[in-house]
Amino acid sequence: MTIQIFGHKSPDTDSTGSPIVWAWYLNEIKGIDAEPKLLGEPNTEALFMLDRWNLDKPEIIADVADDQPVIIVDTNNPAELPANINGADVQAIIDHHKLVGGLETKGPIDITIRPLACTATIMLDLIGDDAAKMPKEIMAAALTCILSDTLEFRSPTTTDHDRATAETLAADLDLDIAEYAAEMFAAKSDVSSFSDAELLRMDSKEYAVDGTKFRVSVLETTAPGVVLDRKDSLMESMKTVASEDGVEQVLLFVIDILNEEATLLVPNDLVKTVAEKSFGASVDGDLVVLPGVMSRKKQIIPSLKV
Repeated sequence: MTIQIFGHKSPDTDSTGSPIVWAWYLNEIKGIDAEPKLLGEPNTEALFMLDRWNLDKPEIIADVADDQPVIIVDTNNPAELPANINGADVQAIIDHHKLVGGLETKGPIDITIRPLACTATIMLDLIGDDAAKMPKEIMAAALTCILSDTLEFRSPTTTDHDRATAETLAADLDLDIAEYAAEMFAAKSDVSSFSDAELLRMDSKEYAVDGTKFRVSVLETTAPGVVLDRKDSLMESMKTVASEDGVEQVLLFVIDILNEEATLLVPNDLVKTVAEKSFGASVDGDLVVLPGVMSRKKQIIPSLKV
């Protein structure tokens, strides 16, 4: 049976590109039938990657069947995976996030979780010398994932190994990293066609702090003003999204890639308390700027307090 490879819900560039990279490796190098899948609509940067390199958009699936062989990438959190994930035959996990727990497998599996900024970096290591056989579009997918997750090496999650891997890929592709990253971030910043609810869910993860459930959303952009101009309607939409998604509050961090800071929308006293306790911020109004905050994984999630 064909192995399905997918990342998390609300797929970003890494959760879109890494399944494509690993499916290529299994099919072309290992001779194993595999297909990349998505668990939702990819963001605008991921769509840019698919279009720029003529990559087929993976099929979007809502769930997985019992005993369906799968490989999970860019997450290990059951809350970010199909409802029936424990009914599937999980064969491997390749990830760069903390181990959450809660997955049940049908037997021993291969697990690779490394403290790197991007799943694609880990995959290049696992592929080894066979990476030289990658066609241009697969190399480009891996490079796009790394530049996205590291915010062109600005994110504190970036390691020297991520940078070196990206630079090697860029050289092989004859791409200027700064120019290509600017194209990527311009695509990511174009959110004009998305509703408020779509923006709040686009790049988000559910996370509980002392029993309080949050949807922690980030929007990485080179044009934060475009998003912040919609703050009133976004804050109003937070109520509906929180109710529909079964969380108490949506936390929206607008990440300014170029100025290397985050702006947190503060619609109520709960979020004000979160900002003050988590980041030592002084809140006066419905926005608070958090200098240097760029990473949900390394700076936002670990700091959250209520």
